[in-house]
Amino acid sequence: MIDTVIFDLDGTLLDTLDDLTDSVNFALRQMGCPERTKEEIRMAVGNSVDYLIEKALPEAHTEQDHARCKAIYEEHYRGNMQNKTAPYAGVDAMLRALSEVGMKMAVVSNKSDAFTKTLVAELFGEHIKTAVGQTYDRARKPAPDGVLYALELLGADRENAVYVGDSEVDALTAKNAGLPCVGCLWGFRDRETLKNAGVTVMIESPTELLSAIQTL
Repeated sequence: MIDTVIFDLDGTLLDTLDDLTDSVNFALRQMGCPERTKEEIRMAVGNSVDYLIEKALPEAHTEQDHARCKAIYEEHYRGNMQNKTAPYAGVDAMLRALSEVGMKMAVVSNKSDAFTKTLVAELFGEHIKTAVGQTYDRARKPAPDGVLYALELLGADRENAVYVGDSEVDALTAKNAGLPCVGCLWGFRDRETLKNAGVTVMIESPTELLSAIQTL
């Protein structure tokens, strides 16, 4: 019986796309590089900040360019990550419903650990106390390390947990961790992408999550 829910963050609980795009484009402008569209940023989010910067920079760039752009981006994002970011409609009600039935909850994200913890504490702290972001001593998603660490922190069993995310990275993370995956169709990827990634249970609204979990 499912008693634990592990969430992705960007594109699942939070619509962070505008702030991510603004910070990436700020860094690109400082580098004298062309800016990226919101759609380009959307498709680059989810793997890691290094992947995001790699995709944002022009193809012909050096390691030094990457390091400088990443540093500028992170400094800007640190002070601007809640300008436009907000929970998706229905997320707060969903978390409340999960809390009321006694579900253990955590967030596991490829966003930096500090940024992940800040956003979760400030926006979802009433319901989610465990947030695991990317660190340099733990393999990032789709490796299962972050999920397994979150389960350990929660005192939860993998056999009773589900992973909820919006991307092919999340689908593979769930598979690698041995968890079923629920795909969110309001996030950064479409139904076809999730289907091709092997996701068989998908929901169109946060209000559908509890009933979807009960079918697993």
